[in-house]
Amino acid sequence: MPDPIIRTARPDEYDEIGRVWMESWVSTGLAEASEFLLANLRARIRREIENGWCLFVADDNGTIAAMLALHLPKLYLDMLFVGPAYQGQSLGRQLLAFTRTQMPDEMYLRCVRENEKAWRWYERCVREGRDRAVEWVRDEVLSVEAAAAHRIDSDPGLQLAVVTIPP
Repeated sequence: MPDPIIRTARPDEYDEIGRVWMESWVSTGLAEASEFLLANLRARIRREIENGWCLFVADDNGTIAAMLALHLPKLYLDMLFVGPAYQGQSLGRQLLAFTRTQMPDEMYLRCVRENEKAWRWYERCVREGRDRAVEWVRDEVLSVEAAAAHRIDSDPGLQLAVVTIPP
């Protein structure tokens, strides 16, 4: 079976993208599924797009397998969530490789501090990258000053990881 196609999300898909986001987030063990959480994520998608997100999906023959939210002007990867049925199949790596095509020189990541699984995954992806030299910096706490230095909005509970790909 061919890999899902990474493409720009359509507005009529935002509700389904919210569901995939919730299911993936719940799979981390950091939250429980609820209608309240789903409604908040769906509303956040629309709000973040108005604030500059470029939203992509991994489309598996009409099924949304994953979501990827980039903020290109600020050079950061804000959200990368793979639906539970697609986890462990290298789809996240494909999305990260796609991200590098959108931000080839430098990118910043935002990740919830308690999401150790995601941190280990990002670190492993960077460590295993063979195509370019990368610098990996993981701050313990994202301060307002650190966020401002990296042009990223400060959000309590997030850590900042900086991936710099030299020209």
